[in-house]
Amino acid sequence: MGLVILSHGVDAILVHSMPAQPTRRRILASGTALAASAAQTNQPYWSISDEVIRRHDEGVERLLQSQTMDPASPWRGGVPDAFGLHNGGSPSGILIHFTAAMVQPRSRYFKSRLLMERMQLAAQFMNRKVSADGNYDLLITNFNSPPDTAFITLNLASAAFLARKQGNREIETLLEPLVRRSGAALAKGGIHTPNHRWVACAAMSQVHELYPDPRYLRRIDQWLAEGIDIDSDGQYTERSTVTYNGITNRAFTVMAIKLKRPELLDPVRRNLNSMLYLLHAGTEVVTEISRRQDQYTRGGLGNYWLALRYLALQDGNGQYETLARRHAPGLGELMEHDELTKPGPEPAPVPENYEKRFPFLAVSRIRRGLTSATIIEKGNSRFFTLRRGQAVIEAVRFASAFFGKGQFVPQNGGRRGARYELRQDLTGPYYQPLDPARTVGTEDWDQVRKLRKQTEVCHMRHSAVITERKDGFDLRVRAEGTRDVPVAIEISLREGGNLAGVQPAPQVTDGFLLPSGHATYTVGNDTIRFGPGLGEHQYTQVRGAQPKLPGQSVYLTGYAPLDHTIEFRWA
Repeated sequence: MGLVILSHGVDAILVHSMPAQPTRRRILASGTALAASAAQTNQPYWSISDEVIRRHDEGVERLLQSQTMDPASPWRGGVPDAFGLHNGGSPSGILIHFTAAMVQPRSRYFKSRLLMERMQLAAQFMNRKVSADGNYDLLITNFNSPPDTAFITLNLASAAFLARKQGNREIETLLEPLVRRSGAALAKGGIHTPNHRWVACAAMSQVHELYPDPRYLRRIDQWLAEGIDIDSDGQYTERSTVTYNGITNRAFTVMAIKLKRPELLDPVRRNLNSMLYLLHAGTEVVTEISRRQDQYTRGGLGNYWLALRYLALQDGNGQYETLARRHAPGLGELMEHDELTKPGPEPAPVPENYEKRFPFLAVSRIRRGLTSATIIEKGNSRFFTLRRGQAVIEAVRFASAFFGKGQFVPQNGGRRGARYELRQDLTGPYYQPLDPARTVGTEDWDQVRKLRKQTEVCHMRHSAVITERKDGFDLRVRAEGTRDVPVAIEISLREGGNLAGVQPAPQVTDGFLLPSGHATYTVGNDTIRFGPGLGEHQYTQVRGAQPKLPGQSVYLTGYAPLDHTIEFRWA
């Protein structure tokens, strides 16, 4: 297959060789299984193997079953999403997936009349649902949407390219009006988010390759004139490590290929090199830094496959080759880009033992094989995450009951010798009458607060110091200033493990106290031991603090002035 579109927030995720509505977990599992299967049959993972074709054909079967076929339905020809909504561009996944099968001689659907009839219904649906501007709707949020049209056009243009390449004029004739209309819409349409620019440009580069038109090049150059939004640490504006990084990398790779502009691969290299240091053992991606809806989610590098594989070949980069081999190619992508089926460089190890700071992101990463830690120095309450193999501490947070605003969110921090020090300073004032006096209306209350004299000002300084040890980490938490302020430290654990050494926290689902001693958290053969505990009160859901994180949380509690060091060790 080429690509199936999945609704995801306001955009779409592009996924290889999958049914219409896969979950992210199924996507990753499918890629692992496919790569393993190719190895078992002694076929190169990048080849158009019998296994790739078999899995693609299974996806065709699922799409046949999911397409709406009721003659009386206004949605006939479309594909419902998980909510039963028929987005205007939903059949584009059918068009690319079915095209790849119909033009692949080894597919059981080669030249299938059934697929052709279904593609005609899909095209008819899209013709009914397109707007006067040539755009489609994403019914959960976007209407007359050029960005969603751009994602859809990637599928349409890839399908038309495959049809032309394999000499199937019937399919290209069906697709050409859809492709031209969408290309014209993108040549004048707007965007919402940074990555939309590059997806639109990639789609127009594909359309231009098929049906050259100077409007597309003018529009591409207009967007590129804004400059490519990649920072000094190699991350795009959205820092979306699971989703939009990969989509953006794919867009620039497609543009570089279709427009013959190899310079557009430079930001892709920078991002891929950055991602080498944002991987846990097993290549799960660090998502804490994301500014999009994939923040704190779990995922791998599946969206990066085209960029990894293409640049592995172009640059002879063995690290990219290693990462590409951990994910499965799709049939359509392999058929569209012949170069991807060539043998690659010798795989090279990716970094697994390092301490790396990203200054622009204010993030530090420490990796020691199975051990992986992330320290966020500014602007994030989940300032420390830690894992040992399968045992994962999703986050450490703490908050004081200081005037309902005592959630620790580092204001500044960095490395000091062998330690990482993070700090936050808070004030809690009271306010005097206005002088000179004036009438204060209900709508003016907040506006005049800054005019009032402050008295009885309370102060609180929070800090966290993280130090790596040979067998783990130490985390020193301090709360200094106003006395007797309750403090609660939260250690959030990934689900699926065995937690011992704790006691239930009152009125908190999946909440536990560690008043003394040490707790252990075990998943499979991996264990993290942490403590000593602290239990001076049972007030864990501190007023003004962020809500408890999902899953099991262990709390240590005390009062300011507080100075407590938690040892995290491998048991």
